[in-house]
Amino acid sequence: MNKHQKIAVLGGGSWATAIVKMLIENLDNVGWYMRSTQSIEHIKENNHNPKYLSSAELDANRLDLSDDINYMVANYDVLIFAIPSAFLTSELGKLKESLETKTIFSAIKGIVPETGLIVGEHFNKYFNIPIENIGVITGPCHAEEVAMERLSYLTIACQDQQKAELMSNAIKGWYIKTKISDDIIGTEYAAMLKNIYAVAAGIAHGLGYGDNFQSVLMSNAIREMKRFIKKVHKMKRNINNSAYLGDLLVTGYSTFSRNRQFGNMVGKGYTVKSAQLEMSMVAEGYYATKSAYKIKEDNGAKTPIIDAVFNVLYNDKNPKKEFKKLTNKLD
Repeated sequence: MNKHQKIAVLGGGSWATAIVKMLIENLDNVGWYMRSTQSIEHIKENNHNPKYLSSAELDANRLDLSDDINYMVANYDVLIFAIPSAFLTSELGKLKESLETKTIFSAIKGIVPETGLIVGEHFNKYFNIPIENIGVITGPCHAEEVAMERLSYLTIACQDQQKAELMSNAIKGWYIKTKISDDIIGTEYAAMLKNIYAVAAGIAHGLGYGDNFQSVLMSNAIREMKRFIKKVHKMKRNINNSAYLGDLLVTGYSTFSRNRQFGNMVGKGYTVKSAQLEMSMVAEGYYATKSAYKIKEDNGAKTPIIDAVFNVLYNDKNPKKEFKKLTNKLD
């Protein structure tokens, strides 16, 4: 990957929009694939996404917009995927162009439901992308605060440090600080797991638990995350770094967190289906919970928080009773 390679974003949601905003502040041309032709025409005429982060100004003159995923893959070297994990397989099913020569960065904070793999592993196994050509863009960072140009921090993980540095330079700015990591697998698992813990935080809030319990929940969550990631990918990492602990905290506590909002509705008595219908955006934590539970069953990690969320979301257990049992397993 060199500085002359062209970068495209795939996805039309809030995080995709935030990434596009960061990129066009540094680059003269950015490709952007989204399914909605109406949104594309609106952006060309009005310089903002009508559905997501509508307050974010986007210079349409710097954007190459298309609703054809094959056009984007054929014409761009570096592809940033920001499509919700639940829809990734169907979008990739449209491909006729090969991905094998591309550099892939995942900005998807979830797990591919059909394969149970984090996105980087999915691309490596099913699309023959070498691990060194796969990277991750992770937080702690909410798209809404990027739109408001509030100081935010991002971690760029890739085994190839040059690729990580070039992506870092493409997105950093006066309100965006970046850090490079070689822990591509650990950071991506952390980005997936923190959504589950945010659902747990939301359920607890909906049930009426206060800040004292939330602090204990988050303290246990980061230790649970450490145990889980160590089982799937053992290497030296500091779990207290921003890509792990920082991302967990912002997702667990922020009012912008869609996973916390989803959990809050479930805690207040919504059924899982009704909570999903009520939300305008995908709560990645719902899909991640099922996959994470299966992974921990296979590797034997101790995960009482994941277990509790899984029982509520997938076994139709009473949230009040399930979290009462959980309180006795935390310290």
